[in-house]
Amino acid sequence: MSRPIKIEFFHDTVCAWCFNLSSRLRTVAQEINLDIRHRTFVLQASRQEMAQRWGSPEAARSTILDHWRHCRAASDQPEHININAMRAARFDYPHGMNAALACKAAETFGGQALHWEMFDRIQLAHLSEARNIADPKVLVDLAQELGLTPDQFKCRMEDPAVARQVDADRHFARVNGVQAVPTLIIAATGTRLLTGSVDELRSHLRVVARQVEHL
Repeated sequence: MSRPIKIEFFHDTVCAWCFNLSSRLRTVAQEINLDIRHRTFVLQASRQEMAQRWGSPEAARSTILDHWRHCRAASDQPEHININAMRAARFDYPHGMNAALACKAAETFGGQALHWEMFDRIQLAHLSEARNIADPKVLVDLAQELGLTPDQFKCRMEDPAVARQVDADRHFARVNGVQAVPTLIIAATGTRLLTGSVDELRSHLRVVARQVEHL
């Protein structure tokens, strides 16, 4: 088997472009040996940061759902991006901090694989089911769907050590010049991996695989 390509995948659960990329990475990972490190990079970490960035909950929803429209048009799974459901939701558009804590909590139970499962499940709840992924109870329910014990998971989400891991990922992103999600960085070279369609991603990674073999 060829050497694995180590990739840093910076993502935020509220990002529809991350949803598109995650499914494409899963497809390509069945063909190319990838070692993906999931990095939570929360763009807005609280209601206050949401207000600072967008001005009002209404402005946030309107602008972000316009982004969703473009993501849906480019998605391999457009049926999972339910713009109308989120437009009708009775909660403010969620920040990503609690969901990031949930992903990191899942990682402590099952490593990178469970982090990825939790990330994908949260994104589906957010984009397709219009659930409030800023609500810790929703996140605990999703963790239970993945086979985790609710009380244990809730305690782990609230563990300061898990919060420090989320902060460490944000710091790591800043050190590496990451300012947007999704971002993929090849660990061996520090270079950014271009994202796009699954065919484009596959092609780029095959080139990287050849390069990695000669390092």
